[in-house]
Amino acid sequence: MMEMLSLNPQLPLWNLAWWQYALIALAMTHITIAAVTIFLHRHQAHRALDLHPAISHFFRLWLWMTTGMETRAWAAIHRKHHAKCETAEDPHSPQVMGLEKVLWQGAELYRAEARNTETLEKYGHGTPDDWIERKLYTPHSAKGILLMFLIDVALFGPIGVTIWAIQMIWIPFFAAGIINGVGHYWGYRNFACEDASTNLSPWGILIGGEELHNNHHAYGTSAKLSNKWYEFDIGWLYIRILEILRLAKVHRVAPVVRLQAARPLVDLAMLQAVITHRYDVMTRYARLMNAQFRQHLPQDDNVAKLRQWIHLEPSSLGSEQRATLARTLSGNDTLVRLYQMRQELTEVWSRSTLSREQLLAKLQDWCHKAETSGIEVLREFSLRLKSYA
Repeated sequence: MMEMLSLNPQLPLWNLAWWQYALIALAMTHITIAAVTIFLHRHQAHRALDLHPAISHFFRLWLWMTTGMETRAWAAIHRKHHAKCETAEDPHSPQVMGLEKVLWQGAELYRAEARNTETLEKYGHGTPDDWIERKLYTPHSAKGILLMFLIDVALFGPIGVTIWAIQMIWIPFFAAGIINGVGHYWGYRNFACEDASTNLSPWGILIGGEELHNNHHAYGTSAKLSNKWYEFDIGWLYIRILEILRLAKVHRVAPVVRLQAARPLVDLAMLQAVITHRYDVMTRYARLMNAQFRQHLPQDDNVAKLRQWIHLEPSSLGSEQRATLARTLSGNDTLVRLYQMRQELTEVWSRSTLSREQLLAKLQDWCHKAETSGIEVLREFSLRLKSYA
């Protein structure tokens, strides 16, 4: 059948204009992007939504033909990235490996980690393990790519080779390179996460919404990646359409920050509100610290680096960086107190071994210290904490 198609010069698709071929290539790569962000990322890796079996399998089939990626490997590597972000164990951190390596060798880094059986066993749970996955998609990933090549050539003739080549480089460059590389190196940040994730653009269209990478790292299990009113996540648009058609069910989205009149006492309701909105809390605390740094220190390249370091956990800094930061802060009691209070505040949600009562005691102690510190911005910040609903 394919031989007949490839030899038939009367096929209507053979006579398209160049821009029509370009649109077809763009549409096909966009389906691949949608499959990655909706199926692999939000559905498989983070369980933010469920998909109807028919939609789920269409995405699996399409990814098999257009990328050759295995669902288990992709989900495992991405989960490990979140668990070990910006450390030596991160499979693709530009902060550790350098931007150039991740940008241009992202696919190679992915393939190397996919051969790590420990990663697959530890992080690859809950992914498809049916007959077709075991017998076709996983052991014969290259055959899917070959099938896509034959389909493109049969439908479009010689130009099909070019369309196929574009399909093959799209995910390695945009997902493995741009998102994993530039998305942890350059852009704007809505949330002061403990990693270096950034939003590349407020309009997540070309890469299916994955451009909003800082938002994703702040709320990893959210099916929606946009957060501000001016941000657009086309992947979320597709999910909403699937949900309306009853082909998807969303489990979680990022919480919307709500404020109320400040509580007179630090209670369990306030503890829960602060933990729920911890990324908004830390983002506002980061702005507070940046403003104080600008006020108390000269503005030069060294201070610009320090302003990045103060928002990271001390364990993620090198020994020289920690020493430089300590020397700079030591001459200013206000900055020292602000930095110490930041570390103490993060313990309210990072100390998972503590009971709710112990965490509540920590939050009560933090607010008391802030309000009696003699530092006005800390007192005001404590009052705002009591306003989270």
